[in-house]
Amino acid sequence: MPMNVPRHSATGLVAFASTLFSRAALRSDMADAVASVLVDGDLLGHSTHGLALAAPYLAEIERGTMAKDGEPAVVRETPAAQTWDGGRLPGPWLTLRALDAAIGMASREGTGTVVIRRSHHIACLAAYLKRATDRGVMALVYSSDPVAASVAPFGAVSPVFTPNPLAAGIPTSGDPILLDVSASLTTNGLTGRLHKAGGKLPHPWVQDAQGNATDDPRVLFEEPKGTLLPLGGLDAGHKGYGLALLVEAMTAALSGFGRADPKEGWGATVFVQALDPRAFGGLDAFRRQMDWLVDACHDATPRPGGPRVRLPGERGLALMREQLAAGVALHPTILPSLEPWAEKLAVTMPAPVPAG
Repeated sequence: MPMNVPRHSATGLVAFASTLFSRAALRSDMADAVASVLVDGDLLGHSTHGLALAAPYLAEIERGTMAKDGEPAVVRETPAAQTWDGGRLPGPWLTLRALDAAIGMASREGTGTVVIRRSHHIACLAAYLKRATDRGVMALVYSSDPVAASVAPFGAVSPVFTPNPLAAGIPTSGDPILLDVSASLTTNGLTGRLHKAGGKLPHPWVQDAQGNATDDPRVLFEEPKGTLLPLGGLDAGHKGYGLALLVEAMTAALSGFGRADPKEGWGATVFVQALDPRAFGGLDAFRRQMDWLVDACHDATPRPGGPRVRLPGERGLALMREQLAAGVALHPTILPSLEPWAEKLAVTMPAPVPAG
């Protein structure tokens, strides 16, 4: 991180965000959960899906399109599977509850799955994973937004899907593997931020309305609008297309609510699954296999001039440790977006930690 970037205490940022949500009339336990998940997103380096979402969430609360209180309705329940109707309650709070429920089922049945219909947006998927891997459990989290469409199927220029992220937390004897990828080459959050700043993408990850790949996010915001490209782009986008369909099946289809239903506003359908290695080959055996793979990947000869091979989540966990010690370096647009809300809700803006 650049030395001149202001740093903020992670606990202070959680307290600040939780106070904002509480003053906006979000129930206190929900405010705490949402704040914690958002700050974890920034700690892991997912700056478009951390506190950058706080202002949009507050606007949703103000409009009444995010529920401020209540409980999810259990639509169906078996020993190892549950379906919830989230009632447009805060997505991070619902997902944390679902993860706890899935881990509880996995401790009894070996595996547990919760699918949620009508959740609000769930923020950064990677932020949930370590909560499972710290307990020696593998976790899968998938999400789609049935109201939005910004990604075209492979070979098309018409949007059908959202980026449809899928994440997995895999325990090892050391740091867990934290996989968080989208079925598209980039996200709506990053393209929106770059468009506002007049910036370009690192690679041609989007296409214009005529199907030409480009690095210019403006094509997503000017008529006729372009779309995000599926993972694999114009050459191998059938792979991202297939993953997008899988995520739709695991979220919308399993929950019984999705794109075939009337639109309700920004939200999510969610799949959360826990797998307890103790019920399979055993936790020690699981870790032995994963540790071998971790070592083999680290020891693999890098391309000439390239860096040492990393595992998914390795950079994020190192960044989290560094930021917990030295303070969180937020993207420069985040706190200014929250200043009007802090003034409106009479909440003191967080002060930077002393440099050095």
